[in-house]
Amino acid sequence: MKKNMYLFLIAIFSVLLIRLIFIWSNNDFYTMALENKTLVYVNGGSAPRGRILDTNGKVLVDNIGVKTIYYNKIKDITTAKEIEIAYTLANILSIEQGSVIEQKTLWLKENNNGNDLITNEEYRLFDERKITQEEINNLKYERITSEMLNEENESFRKAARIYSLMNNGYAYSKKEILKNVQEEEYAQVIESNIPGVTGELSWERIYLYEDTLKNVLGSIGNIPKEEKEYYLSNGYELTDTVGISYLEKQYEEYLKGTKAKYLVNSDNTLTLIEEEQRGYDLVLSIDIDIQLKVEEIIKDKILLGKKYPNTTYYKDSYALVSDPLSGQIIAMAGLRYNDDETWSDISLNVINKSFTIGSAVKGATIAVGYKYGLVEMGKYINDSCIKLYLTPQKCSFKNLGRINDLEALAYSSNYFQFLIAIGITGNTYKPNMQLNATQEHFKIYRDMLASFGLGVKTNIDLPGETTGIIGSKVADDLLLNLAIGQYDTYTPIEVLQYINSMASGSRLALSVMKEIKDGDEIIYENAINVLNDVDLNEEYLNRIREGLKLVLSEGTGKIYVRDDLLAVGKTGTSESFYDSNNDGLVDVATITSTFAGYFPEEDPKFSVVVITPNISHNNGTNSTMYYGASKITKDITSFLADNY
Repeated sequence: MKKNMYLFLIAIFSVLLIRLIFIWSNNDFYTMALENKTLVYVNGGSAPRGRILDTNGKVLVDNIGVKTIYYNKIKDITTAKEIEIAYTLANILSIEQGSVIEQKTLWLKENNNGNDLITNEEYRLFDERKITQEEINNLKYERITSEMLNEENESFRKAARIYSLMNNGYAYSKKEILKNVQEEEYAQVIESNIPGVTGELSWERIYLYEDTLKNVLGSIGNIPKEEKEYYLSNGYELTDTVGISYLEKQYEEYLKGTKAKYLVNSDNTLTLIEEEQRGYDLVLSIDIDIQLKVEEIIKDKILLGKKYPNTTYYKDSYALVSDPLSGQIIAMAGLRYNDDETWSDISLNVINKSFTIGSAVKGATIAVGYKYGLVEMGKYINDSCIKLYLTPQKCSFKNLGRINDLEALAYSSNYFQFLIAIGITGNTYKPNMQLNATQEHFKIYRDMLASFGLGVKTNIDLPGETTGIIGSKVADDLLLNLAIGQYDTYTPIEVLQYINSMASGSRLALSVMKEIKDGDEIIYENAINVLNDVDLNEEYLNRIREGLKLVLSEGTGKIYVRDDLLAVGKTGTSESFYDSNNDGLVDVATITSTFAGYFPEEDPKFSVVVITPNISHNNGTNSTMYYGASKITKDITSFLADNY
């Protein structure tokens, strides 16, 4: 028996020893567990976001520190103590008065919770569950009169605002009481050592190039209600500031900073545990010097064009510059000249506003003819007109005489494109014929256009991209219109992807982000993203490029680009319409001018798209058309060639 007892005791001690050794070896784990149970930590109010830089490292968006007063709710603090804190701050800070609701809330807290405002009969009804607590509360607020509030002093009104801010949102999250605090007030708050109250720098965005690209860069603000669950599940606090639009939103995960961490001491003071850290820097492919020059050129040419007749509705111009072999955007500008002679930045329209681009589309539509064997390279035809059944005659802008496929592009023959569209339907042209066009015939064209980037999203890294309008009607004459860029509409960014696809042979996703950096270390580098190859073999693609080179060397685009640039591109003049009285209905026929091209021909360095809507109206074919796409294009391409 004794022996068994000894063995039992030895076993017990052995288990205890093993357990002690285990606890000792996991000391850090248990220490941390104890701390988590007994110690309270709070985060700082905000942390500086990462900067946004241009491709050469020039700072576009930075942070500026702003003196801010915060409140951290203390564990087990009483309502009376919080009211005392609110009054203390009210007597120091220059803060606005509380709203009527906020004043009524504080009045109730200071006056027996308003219990004296409720009658015995109402309490009886409440006990009998004939009226709810919410109804009782509403009665209290209703019965606090303006005369009752008028009896209170200025300190009360300010304290009402502060008390409301102290109790807004989650109980133990840090509450911002006042931002941009005056130096003297800030110092007095700190010196007063008010329980739970701290003074810190919060961070606001500063734009070093003022309004340039400001909309594209995006904005920051409070977490949107509809996205609350997403942010909270990813470690954010409800009071955090986040990117809410465009680049600030797109790259929030990199730009956000890490807030400082504090230990709440037993006397309610705070000890800094971890310093705040700035977010990663977002480096763009945008070259701010090129961007500013492009904007300057647009402004100059709009003002110059406005001197000519028929330019009442000529107010906007758009210009895009990119690297055609990577898809990276170098400049994106949209400017509007307002009636009061001021300028508005409408750069975001390049991703969400569409236009008819006319003959600029022909580099892609002629590809349909090559793919389906409807165009014989080098074969000449006589340019003419098409007359379909019950539709007006359709012609080129003038009779171009004998032309082959290259000259059809160079001089922008509509007739040549019409013959391809007719061939797609299985017909041979005869005057007054019916094509019996089907949805499938339209699809053949749209599939080819999409392979170049027209009619589909470009996958640019900016939220809110839309596509142009794809016509829903099917008709013989509309098929011909589609073939010459007079039916579907496209955004400027789609047109840029189209001309880049012509240069590279592949549809590349467009981007404005170049890389993400932590100091000098590259965290993430943007890579070329091939969405698809152009739906045409290299022989035919080179043939189209040859034709587009002729456009600029001797054809319709001869005045658009200097000869020494060896550029490839296509011009377009399209019929468009304008809503002159903002009633939602287009009521004025106008002309829109487009250019899309790249240079040099071999190993292209730049692609350029320029769209100038509504440059003329009332059939006015005056000189202003040349101050649309052509003059802007020539100045931009010359600047790029001479300086880069």
